[in-house]
Amino acid sequence: MDEHNGQSEIANQPHSGVEHLLQIVSFKVGTEEFGLDILRVQEIIRLQDLTRVPNSPDFVDGVINLRGKVIPIIALRKRFGLEEQARDKETRIVVLEVQNMVLGFIVDSVSEVLRISTDTVVPPPRLGKIEQQFVSGVVKLEDRLLILLDVDRIMGGPETQLRSAAKA
Repeated sequence: MDEHNGQSEIANQPHSGVEHLLQIVSFKVGTEEFGLDILRVQEIIRLQDLTRVPNSPDFVDGVINLRGKVIPIIALRKRFGLEEQARDKETRIVVLEVQNMVLGFIVDSVSEVLRISTDTVVPPPRLGKIEQQFVSGVVKLEDRLLILLDVDRIMGGPETQLRSAAKA
């Protein structure tokens, strides 16, 4: 019950505790920390050279060939309307499945995998630059907040454009 001691609370939950835990991959885009359900994440890879696709949405940076599959790569900074930043050795591509297709999100860095109690997730407040529609909730951790992304909503509008980019 003690908010600052959330991890021991999780460990001390009765037999049904596993049902109430989420595993979240946390990463940074800009100054904010975000999270995705680990069940959606296929892998995390280093940034690769991208092949640009003409007439793709502006937030699609290009495509990569990952073990024989052509995967569209989304720049989350652009998708969220944030200022571009030089990519460095910490930049990663988070590969995940969204709406029955595999794609990658470029993030500034990947932090860790967290096991959190569903009790620590609250509904999203009104947010500034990142549209509220992209957020499924906010996780209250000991010393920080983590924004949970709803990947289906992020990719909701341009799905057909992404599919055509992947086939190019």
